[in-house]
Amino acid sequence: MNEFLPSCPTIAIWNTDCALITKIIKLNSNIQIMNPEKGSISIHTENIFPVIKKFLYSDNEIFLRELVSNAVDASQKIKRLASLGQYNGETGELIVDVKFDEAAKTITISDNGIGMTAEEIKKYINQIAFSGATEFMEKFKEANDANEIIGRFGLGFYSAFMVADTVEIQSLSYQDGAEPAHWTCDGSTSYEISTGTRTTRGTDIILHINDESTEFLSQARLQEILDKYAKFLPIPIRFGTKTSSEPDGEDEEGKPKYKSVEVDNIINNTNPAWTKSPSELKDEDYLAFYRELYPYSMDEPLFWIHLNVDYPFNLTGILYFPKVKNELEIQRNKIKLYSRQVFITDEVKDIVPEFLMLLHGVIDSPDIPLNVSRSFLQADSNVKKINSYITKKVADKLNEIFKTDRKGFEEKWTDIGLFIKYGMLSDEKFAEKASDFCLVKNTNNASFTIKEYYEKVKDIQVDKDGNIVYLYTHDAAQQDGFIQTALNKGYDVLVLDGPLDTHFTSYLEQKGGEKVQLKRVDADVIDKLIQKDEKIELSLSEEESKKALEVFEKAISRQDMKVEVDALREGDLPVSVTIDEFMRRMKDMAKTGGGGMNFYGSLPDNYKVTVNGNHPLIKRILSSSDEESAKLAKQAFDLALLSRGLLSGADLTSFVKRSVEMI
Repeated sequence: MNEFLPSCPTIAIWNTDCALITKIIKLNSNIQIMNPEKGSISIHTENIFPVIKKFLYSDNEIFLRELVSNAVDASQKIKRLASLGQYNGETGELIVDVKFDEAAKTITISDNGIGMTAEEIKKYINQIAFSGATEFMEKFKEANDANEIIGRFGLGFYSAFMVADTVEIQSLSYQDGAEPAHWTCDGSTSYEISTGTRTTRGTDIILHINDESTEFLSQARLQEILDKYAKFLPIPIRFGTKTSSEPDGEDEEGKPKYKSVEVDNIINNTNPAWTKSPSELKDEDYLAFYRELYPYSMDEPLFWIHLNVDYPFNLTGILYFPKVKNELEIQRNKIKLYSRQVFITDEVKDIVPEFLMLLHGVIDSPDIPLNVSRSFLQADSNVKKINSYITKKVADKLNEIFKTDRKGFEEKWTDIGLFIKYGMLSDEKFAEKASDFCLVKNTNNASFTIKEYYEKVKDIQVDKDGNIVYLYTHDAAQQDGFIQTALNKGYDVLVLDGPLDTHFTSYLEQKGGEKVQLKRVDADVIDKLIQKDEKIELSLSEEESKKALEVFEKAISRQDMKVEVDALREGDLPVSVTIDEFMRRMKDMAKTGGGGMNFYGSLPDNYKVTVNGNHPLIKRILSSSDEESAKLAKQAFDLALLSRGLLSGADLTSFVKRSVEMI
């Protein structure tokens, strides 16, 4: 005897004329046989499948991420039910299989997880996925990023239609007496549910690949996608087999032999380092994981931070400090963002402060809103908290290393200094903490914190107005003459030669201490850089000074060189060529993109030529013939240019020739 139980769903998104569900119950069996049921999904705006294809086509490889992730979720659910005692059967070895058939043009994702009944398929695949369809259409018509859509309103499963004309589900629920179910949809709003053929618990998703997506019917392409998105999923992902070598005794010479065997191609590490407790890991474990993340990296990281917080948000991860080159290019090995071990993106600009983009590693958080617009992401409270937390953890780690191993920290400064300065210039909270461990180095390669350096020079390098002057060089080799003059005066000279140091000099002036000024050692003669109360008398008369000025102006004859005669020490250089500190700094900032400085960048270079009126050479020039004085003045000026690296081309050739004649 058969009993018919007609039923008509009343869910708003289904058409009211959907076919009746007929259940035939056999008297001698608990198995329910279902007649095929056809239905359609009513969407008031437009068909959602073309919209999915249109907006997500450029990133269509993520279909595999979504379907494999769903299979992993189903596997974890059966494990959870078993642990709670709500499933008493054998879970067996939980594994997700990815297969493809190039001839049949199909890709199949299979799991032995929780499975679904026909009613659950209708609920989760039809009802929930499309219950927000109208809202979806209204909010995301202008979306450009796949991550703004996939996963939102349950659309993860429907990413399959980016690459498939038809999608099938074969599923058998874990529930006792459950009937296998088969769902199929051809990419329109019509679907069909009937009795399935699966005989074991779990689900198969079969994709019939469309003509535009045959690239995915390739071993190499699918392996590439799985390596990218599923490398650290918590359930094993099997993608066919691979050839491996195993020991096979010894040869006649007693050397080990090996044989080739076919083994399962498991593409993922189900228990990556960031999911473990730091107490479980040794240094070699962190280094091995780094090589797993970046197999082509040439350098090992300097050190790392293990992130682990569960309140007020959930976040785990490991951030590595690489050897940062003396440049500001974002590194190829970017930070990777995961959500529950599913790779999402390596574009983490809104989650990680910009200066931390120089780091490498992994961040995993289910609390980051991945499927909304970037503006919403930036405003999200969890994102802001995570951003602040990561900044604090990085600063605390650096401070810890500095305090416990200052010598090692100083040795690593060349590799991490750029990163720390970048952080101090761009993040005020980081700067507050970093001021305790940010180092500056002098020409003797001695290192100081900002506070230590202030104490070192505050009583020596102070001018008549009470300003504490930090002298620095951006090129110690080229500016050695100026450096030696400063050192002979008992002064100290910092080395600030990095790509950010043009801006960092201004930071040191603002934060380095009261009345601190920074002046490049070649910005003027030393007694002008740090002016004291003592006055040096000029040994030349007013007439002699005027004549010396005329001789040098005529010998130099360049509009970009302003000549002046000054009273310096007899032992100082006879002629010095300098460039004004303010003007040079503005021009340097313009070169490095300093805001509002472009005007200065377009101005020509202008130099000051200081003639030391107390040097014996000047008196010799004044007492020589016009021809001889012109030659000596030109020679002294060229020597000053040569010491600055400003003499080249025909001028250098002329200088060499003149020098030979004068020997």
